[in-house]
Amino acid sequence: MNERNIIETQPERTDLPLIVIPVIVESMIEPFAANFPLLHDIARIRMHCDFTLDTDTILERTKDAEAVIVIGFHITDDILDAMTVRGHVSCFAFGGTGVASYINLPVARERGIRVCNVVHYGDHAVAEHAFALIMELARQVGRLDAQVRRGDWGGIDGIGLHGKKLGLVGFGGIGRTVARIANGFGMKTLVWNSHVHGIDGLDITLIDDMDEVFAHSDIISLHLPLLDGTAGIITSRQLDRMRPGSMIVNTARAEIIEPGALTRRLQRGDVRAAIDVFDHEPLPMDDPLRSLDNVVLTPHVAWRDDEACVNLTRQVIDAVASYFTGGDYNAVL
Repeated sequence: MNERNIIETQPERTDLPLIVIPVIVESMIEPFAANFPLLHDIARIRMHCDFTLDTDTILERTKDAEAVIVIGFHITDDILDAMTVRGHVSCFAFGGTGVASYINLPVARERGIRVCNVVHYGDHAVAEHAFALIMELARQVGRLDAQVRRGDWGGIDGIGLHGKKLGLVGFGGIGRTVARIANGFGMKTLVWNSHVHGIDGLDITLIDDMDEVFAHSDIISLHLPLLDGTAGIITSRQLDRMRPGSMIVNTARAEIIEPGALTRRLQRGDVRAAIDVFDHEPLPMDDPLRSLDNVVLTPHVAWRDDEACVNLTRQVIDAVASYFTGGDYNAVL
């Protein structure tokens, strides 16, 4: 790779551990680089300023690393073996919150590997994207734009949000932010969460039974983290409770839904969905979701805005600095 596409710090300090960012989203290059001085005299860092999902390339770029910053790619079991058994990696700093869907945590724990994530870096970013998807389902601006561009002035009838019931499944930082936005739209907000602590003065109704949220909501928005207790927690039973004409938005994790259940529900054609997260990413070309006209798809970008990038990159750099100085900042393992 051309050296001008690599940013390195303290290359002469071979006595320091090496941190590698093997791939990067372009918009994150500058925010990451702005934080590199925090690693002065702690660790060297090498950032490859392009994006690839090619496993061989990622492994070649990280062959000398002691820590790897994981942005936008999955640490498959094969990659985990290559980096931690045959390689030197002892720390993964993941640029997100749902690290369990990117790294095999039980295996990393067995090997004594440090794994870090970030917290509350993009609550507003994800909440705003969730609401953008809700607005797209309700008003179909994308389809209207396409109509006008091809000379069609027929339009599409929208769905008003004021007075509609929004069901939130999950009520952490992102869910609470969505609730605040929904309050501003005059929506009636139903919330299911197994451990809600306080409602922060929000106008919401707590529902004990998740099935009832699906049965009575006009729009459902998912905001659960992926944990052992939430994997597959939403099943065909809940999805079957959705009324014809209702909508569901997922900006959380695909794995919180029983595999295949949402696709099967959408194939019936009487509900709509907007999805930012998928079981397999990038979404395979032959995935049946691509052929459905009652679904809006975005490529796992809910977290990506300018403010979130600044917050995320600072936390990631702080995490690896903490690891190499004996701390445990944002450590999952």
